[in-house]
Amino acid sequence: MAEGESLESVTEHERILQEIESTDTACVGPTLRSVYDDQPNAHQRFMEKLDTRIKNHDREIEKMCNFHHQGFVDAINELLKVRADAEKLKVQVTDTNRRFQEAGKEVIAKTEETIRCRTQQRNIATVVDKLQLCLPALEMYSKLKEQMSGKRYYSALKTMEQLEHVYLPKVSQYRFCQIMAENLPKLREEIKEISMSGLKDFLESIRKHSDKIGETAMKQAQQQKTFHAALHRQTNVAYKNPMYIINGHSVDGEDGVTPKSPMLEDEDAEEEVLSVQDLVDFTPVYRCLHIYTVLGDKEVFENYYRKQRRKQARLVLQPQANMHETVEGYRKYFSQIVGFFVVEDHILHVTQGLVTGTYTTELWTMAQSKIIAALRTHSSYCTDPDLVLELKNLIVVFADTLQGYGFPVNRLFDLLYEVRDKYNETLLKKWAGLFRDIFEADNYSPIPVANEEEYMAVISKFPFQDPEGDKVSFPKKLPMSQSVPQIYIQVKEFIYASLKFSESLHRSSTEIDDLLRKSTNLLLTRTLSSGLQNLIKKPHIGLTELVQIIINTTHLEQACKYLEDFITNITNISPETVHTTRLYGLSTFKDARHAAEEEIYTKLNLKIDEFVQLADYNWTMSEPDGRASGYLMDLINFLRSTFQVFTNLPNNSNDHGAMSGKVAQTACMSACKHLSTSLTQMLLDSELKQISMGAIQQFNLDVIQCELFASSDPVPGFQEDTLQLAFIDLRQLLDLFMIWDWSTYLADYGQPNSKYLRVNPNTALILLEKMKDMNKKNNIFAQFRKNDRDKQKLLDTVVKQLRSLVNGMSQHS
Repeated sequence: MAEGESLESVTEHERILQEIESTDTACVGPTLRSVYDDQPNAHQRFMEKLDTRIKNHDREIEKMCNFHHQGFVDAINELLKVRADAEKLKVQVTDTNRRFQEAGKEVIAKTEETIRCRTQQRNIATVVDKLQLCLPALEMYSKLKEQMSGKRYYSALKTMEQLEHVYLPKVSQYRFCQIMAENLPKLREEIKEISMSGLKDFLESIRKHSDKIGETAMKQAQQQKTFHAALHRQTNVAYKNPMYIINGHSVDGEDGVTPKSPMLEDEDAEEEVLSVQDLVDFTPVYRCLHIYTVLGDKEVFENYYRKQRRKQARLVLQPQANMHETVEGYRKYFSQIVGFFVVEDHILHVTQGLVTGTYTTELWTMAQSKIIAALRTHSSYCTDPDLVLELKNLIVVFADTLQGYGFPVNRLFDLLYEVRDKYNETLLKKWAGLFRDIFEADNYSPIPVANEEEYMAVISKFPFQDPEGDKVSFPKKLPMSQSVPQIYIQVKEFIYASLKFSESLHRSSTEIDDLLRKSTNLLLTRTLSSGLQNLIKKPHIGLTELVQIIINTTHLEQACKYLEDFITNITNISPETVHTTRLYGLSTFKDARHAAEEEIYTKLNLKIDEFVQLADYNWTMSEPDGRASGYLMDLINFLRSTFQVFTNLPNNSNDHGAMSGKVAQTACMSACKHLSTSLTQMLLDSELKQISMGAIQQFNLDVIQCELFASSDPVPGFQEDTLQLAFIDLRQLLDLFMIWDWSTYLADYGQPNSKYLRVNPNTALILLEKMKDMNKKNNIFAQFRKNDRDKQKLLDTVVKQLRSLVNGMSQHS
């Protein structure tokens, strides 16, 4: 076993030695550690083995050195020989190197310069490449500046958009690009401000020039209307007379002249009318709209535009305080409104959504209400019918113009009904003044005509027909006064004036006929009737004038049928047509005649009162004067001369004759009754306390003169004693006192055939007490005489019986 272990130990040491020899020195540590890890004497044995290995290697080295020594010596010898040549070669190399160094300095300089140039060239190429990359952005920015300078803001915004999204992102690393990018929002705001400033200037401009725009639009509408009217007139060339053109119906002009609206321009005028596009540059609106659309603020712009236009609408719709004074005030008002809505209509159709149909409709609805309210207010101040007519023409053109732009104008045409009423009112006021002037200028005497020419001049103005009067030779007088033909002419002029308002109102002939007849009725029944009534009531109008007024109203009444024919010729509507309004002139003139007749009766009675107030009776006289009182004779003479005036009433026709007799008879009967009543009241006056028999006898003389006047037939046509009945009450009363027939009166009282049937007991009692008081005063000592005492007792008895009758009447009633 010892031998086996020794063999293994030797083998292991051999292996370790081989590893030491073949292994790198840095890895020897583990191999040597394994020597100590073996058997206790392994280290000794390994060291022995190591020494043996070293010795073997030394022997091999020695052998090799011995084998190569001679060659080494030979090599040293040869090296020594080469040493000298090497020194010489070194000197030569050093010299050559020096020469090369000196010769290479220029090459190095050139090479360095070449390198530097190549570096510059490379840098330049790099710069060129970068500039080529930046150049489009710079060019676009330069283009942007040019566009801003040239005020091409919409193009500038497009350029900004390209810069932001295409060019600047490629060169965003450069500082100048960052500066440009930072400037773009500022430029956008600048563009917005500039465009908004342009819009504000535009809004201010159209506000100032809206009246010119509206005037142009209205002029275009007028020209179109005139053109259509001219075409229509050409279709009526077969007519001989000039025509009114009213809603497609031709109307003969009596004066031979075709009426034209003062609003219409000459149809032959060749003046070119500019359109709204010619008058207004809408570029600021389009530009601002496009700019705000591109910037995403379209809604902001729309709201601002609409808000500003609403403000302008309110300003336009606010009329001037004195607009109603002149037609120019109304024309400017309408022109401004038309100009405003023409611009809005253009914006509506040219832009997309800036204004909408709903917006313009709401704006127009609001405007229409304000317009109507303003016109109602200001038209109420108008007193000139010509101005109201001009206003109507302006409203028609205004409505037609806006209707042509698609705006509903029915309410404006409805307003014309109110304006028509105002027009009629102003016409009636104007014609009231004309009638008043005619009445004041009239001399209220028949029209004298010296020859046929003067006669024809009158009947050419007034439809007077008098077959009997035509047989009378010249010179002669026509029964009516000068005011009659003048009033007839003015009524026709009024019809013409009313007709003017109906032009261009899109009304049928039936409606126009109805309007003309109604307005003419108003003229007759209100204006002319009121004028006649006022005329009749004027203090300076005497009985002669009243008689002439009655004659005049008769002729005017007869002329009414000619006025109806006149209206029929204008409108071509037969008066027999259903629902056709008839003229009320007959009742108007009848009422005026009745008023004149009543005024005649009233003035006669007033004149009688004036004469009666002149009476100066001595109620205590003992004996009468033997003749009638002076005041009464004057009164009777006045009545005779007055009733003579009634012979001037027309009596060449049955109607006139009947009227003459009736008026004269009624006036005469009224005068006599009033005179009788006045005389009776004089006797019964409460201030008259005493009356003598002599005064009654004097009073009786006056009544006898009145009865003589009544029996003298002052007015023909009374039946026998009819007029004397006016004094019957007074006659019976006086007879009762003159005869002192109290027994008969008291005995027959209440009998239908009583002699004193018309004597009222109360009246007799009042008069009797006045006489009783008079007797007491004059016969204070007569009570001592028997006859006087008997007479006084009789008087007292009659008074008691009369009082009994009066009391019985009171109880019975």
